Amino acid sequence: MNKRDLLLEVGLEEMPARFVTDSMNQLGSRVEEFLQERKISYGNIKLYSTPRRLAVFVQGVAEAQEDIEEEAKGPAKKIALQEDGSWSKAAIGFTRGQGMSVEDIYFKEVNGVEYVHVNKFVKGKPAIDLLPQLREVIVGLHFGKNMRWADNELRYIRPIKWIVALFGSEVIPFEIINVSTWQKTQGHRFLGETVTITSPAEYEEQLKAQFVIADPAERKDMIRRQLAQLEAENSWVIPVDEGLLEEVNNLVEYPTALSGSFNREFLELPEEVLITSMKEHQRYFPVKDETNTLLPFFVTVRNGDSRSLDKVARGNEKVLRARLADADFFYKEDQSKDIDFFLSKLQAIVYHEKIGTLAEKVSRIRRLSAKLSELAGAMKEEQEKVDRAAEICKFDLVTQMVYEFPELQGIMGEKYALQKGEDREVAQAVNEHYEPRHADGEAPRAFTGAIVSLADKLDTIVSCFAVDILPTGSQDPYALRRQAAGIVLILEEKKWNIPLETVLETAIAVVKEDGIGEKETGLLLEELTAFFKLRIKHSLQERNVRYDFIDAVLAGRVGSLPSLFAKAAVLMTHKEEAGFKETAEALSRVANIAKKAEVQSSINEQLFENKEEKVLYKEFLRVQQGLEETGEAEEQFALLESLKQPIEQYFDHTMVMADDAAVKENRLNQMRKLAALILEFADFNKLLVK
Repeated sequence: MNKRDLLLEVGLEEMPARFVTDSMNQLGSRVEEFLQERKISYGNIKLYSTPRRLAVFVQGVAEAQEDIEEEAKGPAKKIALQEDGSWSKAAIGFTRGQGMSVEDIYFKEVNGVEYVHVNKFVKGKPAIDLLPQLREVIVGLHFGKNMRWADNELRYIRPIKWIVALFGSEVIPFEIINVSTWQKTQGHRFLGETVTITSPAEYEEQLKAQFVIADPAERKDMIRRQLAQLEAENSWVIPVDEGLLEEVNNLVEYPTALSGSFNREFLELPEEVLITSMKEHQRYFPVKDETNTLLPFFVTVRNGDSRSLDKVARGNEKVLRARLADADFFYKEDQSKDIDFFLSKLQAIVYHEKIGTLAEKVSRIRRLSAKLSELAGAMKEEQEKVDRAAEICKFDLVTQMVYEFPELQGIMGEKYALQKGEDREVAQAVNEHYEPRHADGEAPRAFTGAIVSLADKLDTIVSCFAVDILPTGSQDPYALRRQAAGIVLILEEKKWNIPLETVLETAIAVVKEDGIGEKETGLLLEELTAFFKLRIKHSLQERNVRYDFIDAVLAGRVGSLPSLFAKAAVLMTHKEEAGFKETAEALSRVANIAKKAEVQSSINEQLFENKEEKVLYKEFLRVQQGLEETGEAEEQFALLESLKQPIEQYFDHTMVMADDAAVKENRLNQMRKLAALILEFADFNKLLVK
């Protein structure tokens, strides 16, 4: 079958850099799905993107769909044939639906019954007749933010300016918002010209001639090489933040790196302020020496060639100078105020109309921190540090520096707190209580920071749930999922054996003290527990714990998170061992029959009728005591595993559902108490073991 290359390019106004790579990948995967669904064979796929275009090149696309020959099964023979031997309406309707006739019918036996069959042949359609449907691929792309322009109905990331759609040298005809497909694409906005693509395979090289590097990987390599050259020429070290590099790469079509400088007096500002000004606001790379000391230089990447770089550098220097002058002013202004001044301003900042002001939130954080530090076994001195850290944890939010540079929240709080003479661990907690700041972030290192972080995150989650601000689908404006994941990480890493239920009940009590929400405490606890179980499940999945083992350890109350994670790890360790299946079955059998216990009462040893009952009860008492004395999951599992033989012997010689009502009730209660021990570790019924 003949083949041609396929090119699809969507030209746009400049897209926000953060959406470019994902949009490119989405277009590529959707084009691939399009070809697969229509059974059009194809070869290698290459993706392209710049701020002004998203493109897909597909090598060796077949000129027609694959021919399909398949066997179709219809009604049974007794239904297909009437008594006189003629074809029934069912048979006629079946063949018509397959595009065939009754003359094509043959019978074939399936499981002892004869059925109507036909051999169906479908000739593949020409690809050029199907490819115009790529229009729906383009309009169906999803973006983080959309816009509507003029009076058009289509909401898209940016206005579509041109579309190139080629199958070999042939234009694939379709139109989107009055933009028709053609062979012409645009070069660099300032350096290039309109260019006619002669064939899809020439696309990349033809754009290079117009100062567009369409391959994002090649553009990024160019930037890396240029940064390395500047390092070598000046004996610099240019730390490459991969996130910044990705953003810069998606801001340019033809990258050229250049350097500039700023006044040395600005080096008196905290390094974080300088780097944030450069990276977050100007998209500059900071420059350091070999001792990791910040130097008064920066590197930027222009969207263009190397002409007039000195003028470009001077322009960037002027912009950065103004930015750093503002930062210097804000820094000095903040230093002239004390912490109490900033704390008083929190009273005027509304966190949420149903939840209260930032000052009220800080009050709850302080009260909750005190309770959590007690639960964690803190000494008096530690509790005092926790209290002070909780009291001042949000003060920097109303400083001028953080107002101008929100990325520095916590960071400036720590610096200002140290300048005002606060204890080092207290100051550190002002910064650390925001950790983990992102999905892959680390938990706070110090005790004080960890407690205040827990309190802050718990207050946010519980307050939001209390007033029905719940995360739904992709909507989570208060980042409740991320904050819950942070709580799970802190409790697990710090090895605090505080039941999650206790932590949540404590937080609920503090929120209720402030009269937030009207939701009943029991319902609120139930919703929060379910929410946290999903976060715990996600965390266990990241550790490659199998889904049924996750369900087993999360079947009951959560309890201590370090203990729960350890239980999951122990079960995964033992799952392949000989005898694990039998152990799980024995423990599951106890739990299953225990569900029939209708009355809860104590066990009467006088009602035991055989030695197996006595042995199992003795073993129950031994295991119960052992579980109370050890917190190690491995030892706990070993104790439960030791019950396998006594349980099997018990069921071999004992009928739990005895005729004597008293004996039956006694035996069911023995099962109930034993099941409670087992289920405290895991619900073995959830395990799919072979």
